[in-house]
Amino acid sequence: MSLLAPTLQAFFSDRLIGQRKASLHTIAAYRDTIRLLLNFAAEHTHTQPSDLDVDDLDAPLIGAFLDHLEHERGNTIRTRNARLAAIRSLFRYAALKHPEHAATIQRVLAISSKRTDQALVTFLAETELNALLAAPDQTTWIGRRDHAMILLAAQTGLRASELTGLTCGDLRLGTGAHVSCLGKGRKQRITPLTKQTVAVLRTWLAERAGRSDDPLFTTSTGRALSRDALARRIATHAATATATCPSLAAKTVTPHVLRHTAAMRLLRADVDTTVIALWLGHEQIQTTQIYLHADLAIKQKALDRTTPPTAKPGRYQPTDRVLAFLDAL
Repeated sequence: MSLLAPTLQAFFSDRLIGQRKASLHTIAAYRDTIRLLLNFAAEHTHTQPSDLDVDDLDAPLIGAFLDHLEHERGNTIRTRNARLAAIRSLFRYAALKHPEHAATIQRVLAISSKRTDQALVTFLAETELNALLAAPDQTTWIGRRDHAMILLAAQTGLRASELTGLTCGDLRLGTGAHVSCLGKGRKQRITPLTKQTVAVLRTWLAERAGRSDDPLFTTSTGRALSRDALARRIATHAATATATCPSLAAKTVTPHVLRHTAAMRLLRADVDTTVIALWLGHEQIQTTQIYLHADLAIKQKALDRTTPPTAKPGRYQPTDRVLAFLDAL
């Protein structure tokens, strides 16, 4: 085995798991990045992944890999930068273990992230959300599962990983009904539930009939629903809902769009942004400010409170030269 293979193993077992105690989501994201990188490097160097050396992953190859992610795999710039962050973390660890490769490592670490525009968030209007909730066929087990899942996501704003990671025991449907989840950064968070959501989830739990540590939302074979499967189910129901709500055709409905929808509903109910930040599990309140930028109704209210400028309509017409001379005297 070359130097790269044992370094990779030590990076995941010693650095991420042992020293940093990284979350399962972080480990999975780093794992996927390194797997993509090794497959790309093996194809371009005609070397098996287990035979790759640190010097094989030089700056030109990493740059080509990032371009491959963006232009061939269709990843966003944000995803590209996240993949680069994982690679940098690996190379910073490799610098401590293998100073003989310092030149190669430093060139890779010098690769900068790509700047990206901050787009406005996409969210669903009430009519669009209602159409999406009505799309699943509730005469079937899968339809009832999907209806409960979409309703919970749109009301609580849980992330996709938080939603798919829920167990039956995470729901408390009695007095003070809420759902508990382990969020980003391994922060425990509880989110209250409305009466409508409680009623739907109580019916689903009775049908689910699982133990407290069993996944809340499962596939037909009993396994926990994956994030990709969740995204596909939501996209399928969004396509169905366009028949009754044509405006959905212009939107790409994802689990994160449902999270944005939950935030916008709170914002339009005049809930303070600090409360919304706690609700969504944001590390910094500045993250929640994106919803203020996205809500045109709030901007319109602010405009209505201001005094309009006393400007007359029409184009400016200069006065006659003689009259202008007399006015200037």
